[in-house]
Amino acid sequence: MEGVRWSLGETDMDVIKKIYENPVKQSRMVLLMLLDVICVAFSGYAALALRFDMISQKIEPEFLTSYLRYMPFHIVVVLLLYYVFRIYHSLWEYAGYRECMNIAVSCCCAMVIQFVGMHLLKMPVPRSYYLLNNVILAGLTTASRLGYRMLRLYAKKRIPEEMEEEMKNDPALMKKKNIMIVGGGQACIMLIKEIRNSNYLNRQVCCVIDDDPGKLGRYVQDVRIVGNRTRICEMAKKYKIDQIIVAMPSTKRSEISRVLEICKQTDCELLTVPGLYQIIKGEVSMSQLRRVEIEDLLGRDPIELDIESIIDYVNDKTVMVTGGGGSIGSELCRQLASHPIRRLVIVDIYENNAYDIQQELKKKYPELDLQVRIASVRDYHRMNELFEQYRPDIIYHAAAHKHVPLMEDSPNEAIKNNVGGTYNMVRLADKWKVKRFVLISTDKAVNPTNIMGATKRLCEMIIQTYNRHSETEYVAVRFGNVLGSNGSVIPLFKKQIQEGGPVTVTHPDIIRYFMLIPEAVSLVLQAGAYAKGGEIFVLDMGDPVKIYDLAKNLIRLAGLKLGEDIDIKITGLRPGEKLYEELLMKEEGMQDTPNQMIHIGHPIELDEETFFPSLEKLLAAAYEDGDGIKEKVKELVDTYVVDNGSGN
Repeated sequence: MEGVRWSLGETDMDVIKKIYENPVKQSRMVLLMLLDVICVAFSGYAALALRFDMISQKIEPEFLTSYLRYMPFHIVVVLLLYYVFRIYHSLWEYAGYRECMNIAVSCCCAMVIQFVGMHLLKMPVPRSYYLLNNVILAGLTTASRLGYRMLRLYAKKRIPEEMEEEMKNDPALMKKKNIMIVGGGQACIMLIKEIRNSNYLNRQVCCVIDDDPGKLGRYVQDVRIVGNRTRICEMAKKYKIDQIIVAMPSTKRSEISRVLEICKQTDCELLTVPGLYQIIKGEVSMSQLRRVEIEDLLGRDPIELDIESIIDYVNDKTVMVTGGGGSIGSELCRQLASHPIRRLVIVDIYENNAYDIQQELKKKYPELDLQVRIASVRDYHRMNELFEQYRPDIIYHAAAHKHVPLMEDSPNEAIKNNVGGTYNMVRLADKWKVKRFVLISTDKAVNPTNIMGATKRLCEMIIQTYNRHSETEYVAVRFGNVLGSNGSVIPLFKKQIQEGGPVTVTHPDIIRYFMLIPEAVSLVLQAGAYAKGGEIFVLDMGDPVKIYDLAKNLIRLAGLKLGEDIDIKITGLRPGEKLYEELLMKEEGMQDTPNQMIHIGHPIELDEETFFPSLEKLLAAAYEDGDGIKEKVKELVDTYVVDNGSGN
């Protein structure tokens, strides 16, 4: 019956109870049974009539008597068999091959029982009666169910009066939306079926694209496969396509990205289906389609991780994450919580972010020993108390000021927070015998042209120097921009697009490396597992992305046209901003790891005798809030190119 579904551990009695608790379902079952009673009675008489050339006068009285006497018993048998084969439990609105097979098998069983019963009761009928009776019965039952399905579909396809009136007032609703589906697999079949069998009155699938040459010219659910990806633009024009659905859930993201690059040359709306897991579960539907996002265009394939090595080094450990409410920090907390750690300590100065990640993790991992503390890494004494209380085994230090233009205007604050905060954490890690300390660094630390990058380079120098004398293993993980992070260019562009523009780009040739937050954090965890101390791990960020192209893609994905609906404005490079970022300093070289997306830069030798006294003087100068702080940083980071275009 419609609306009744089985769940794990549910018996037939549970289903019966559900049916009887629902008057609507109960009445539908009774009506179907009454319909089947009529079908059984009619099929028996029709079988005799067919045997005697459809002339009722020719039917021998003893045959007619046998039919009438056995009919009540046959009705009971058929109804029981229909129940056993779940004919009354199927959703006939979506009836198909399996339901028809169940009817056929149950009718065959009824025929065998009828043959044995009538012989035992000595009720003579023609030998052909048994086969004719049950063939007619199966046909009538199937026709009644499919007829019900057709009526339901017709009812759903009918336009309600209020909608009809609305469509008259809005011509756009009357226009058919022509759809192209890229990918002729199972997801394509599901989508076409739903569009035809549902309330999508103004949508029609016009063509399918598939790269398999063996499928060219063939049909998927009566929709023709018209060519491969090279013909997407051509067919979009020919069939006047309004919407392209990329239905390739099992294909690599890099391959999907190449297909999307072709699709976005059209003016069509771009949608994509859920992942392979949803396809396996049969959960693909129009309501689950989503717009193509900028992440899809990056085409980065899933990260392959050595999960065992990660589990080995975090298993039963107390892990502290500073900046745990930020973009990277919160994702670190999510992924760590999914591993068998003993305790997770989240430290953040911003209470709203800390509260959000706390509530999320408490709901998803109720058994996790989660401790959230509001504190600043600048405050040595406060952090010392937390170290003493929780004795962390592993620290992920993600707390930092990261906004390049803001730090250019307030360089002393960048020194206090990034350098001073890291120095505090490094010293405390050494004092409390922390096993491993992982610094989250940035590509801006390489030949820095801004104070933020220079402070991060100083942090790398601190951990590399301390690593030589401490039992703690200090490492840094360096990567570029992450999509969607706080302060990322993506949210800014999206906001500007929503406001009608213009979208501001600092330079037409500026490029950046981008990575998704979850994959960056996964690689950070993997790098931590590889750490032996002193390494600067460098993540493979893939190909660089031109920011101007990124802006154009976001405009296109929003359904707007550059130059018509919205413009891009070039504002000029900001103080301290590079045209491109580097991931490795020339002096560092490169060393591979077991993961092809993680590399190691060798430590750079430093004069420790002068480094730490100079570092102390730099921190003291920062807290005096005087001028000339950038020049003092330059004395420590000789690769830093000072830009004095902004104040302190």
